[in-house]
Amino acid sequence: MKIDKSLMAGSTTMLILKLLDTEDMYGYQMIEELERRSQNVFTLKAGTLYPILHSLEQGGMVESYDRLSEGKRTRKYYSITNKGKKLFKEKQAEWDCYTTSVNQVLGGFGLCNHLTSM
Repeated sequence: MKIDKSLMAGSTTMLILKLLDTEDMYGYQMIEELERRSQNVFTLKAGTLYPILHSLEQGGMVESYDRLSEGKRTRKYYSITNKGKKLFKEKQAEWDCYTTSVNQVLGGFGLCNHLTSM
């Protein structure tokens, strides 16, 4: 199923931080991993990913470094910082509250106390 891009826009930063919380990755690896984990629901283009990564780097949420790959090619890897881990937890709590609230409106159940206690 193809997802409306406007629905993805609010969660892309959180998803990227989640990937980097698992391991350091280079850009194309993030694109592939996001597609794999979402069963091809989330597909990012490089033109979407790299501005987000640059913004996260400027904000101190991620750091980048160069690493020589097996093919003797230098790739830029990104790693999450402690500040980025904190942002990820905040974004995840927001997402949990949001999805719980949407599910309540649609007829599901759940509580949204995450944000009121922060």
